Amino acid sequence: MPTRAHFTTMSETRNIKRTPLPEPTLRRLPWYLAYVRTLHSRQEQYVSSTQVAKAINVDAAQFAKDLSYLGIKGKPRIGYETRTLMQRLVDTLGFKLKHNAVVVGAGSLGGALMQDMGLSQYGLSIVAGFDVNPALTGTAICGIPIYEVGQLAERCRQFEATIAILTVPVEFAQQAADAAVQSGIKSIWNFTPVRIVVPPHVVVVDTPIYADLALLYNRATGNVK
Repeated sequence: MPTRAHFTTMSETRNIKRTPLPEPTLRRLPWYLAYVRTLHSRQEQYVSSTQVAKAINVDAAQFAKDLSYLGIKGKPRIGYETRTLMQRLVDTLGFKLKHNAVVVGAGSLGGALMQDMGLSQYGLSIVAGFDVNPALTGTAICGIPIYEVGQLAERCRQFEATIAILTVPVEFAQQAADAAVQSGIKSIWNFTPVRIVVPPHVVVVDTPIYADLALLYNRATGNVK
């Protein structure tokens, strides 16, 4: 049974200033972290740029450059200390912080995310779900309560949620996004294939699973370069 990780609160880190990272670098860091965690679990104390390059198919010079943004430098002929590197990556990625989130659309996909205990290891704490289906509202998934959508603003304040995960049908995506923004949500993780429109101060990250599925199919058949 997974144990809960120790998280640093926002109040403990609000005075920390970080240099913005290039987005391509930020997207590569979780790959580095996953590999370094594996090495650390094997009690391997050091890892080289060449080793990482071979393991995750990234240029060794690119790996070193990415880490330079974090102020991390390897030791000549030794490499990087895995424990220190792992901790620094976790801190940089924000996985050590606790981020309260709500799921809007507690059906099959939303419900699956609510059951994913692994997300808590990356700082994401799903505190509530919302749906229009009366068969779901008033129930709970893995101890996480599900409310009717009309309670979104009230519960977001109660649970101090700052992230909304959208897993609603396509036709309700913009409506759900609007409700989340009006409830004080600052970030939206969008699993719908809709380009939702939000105010400039709201961060949106799209996870286009259907587009990825189409890419998978077409690459397999040679229909895309």
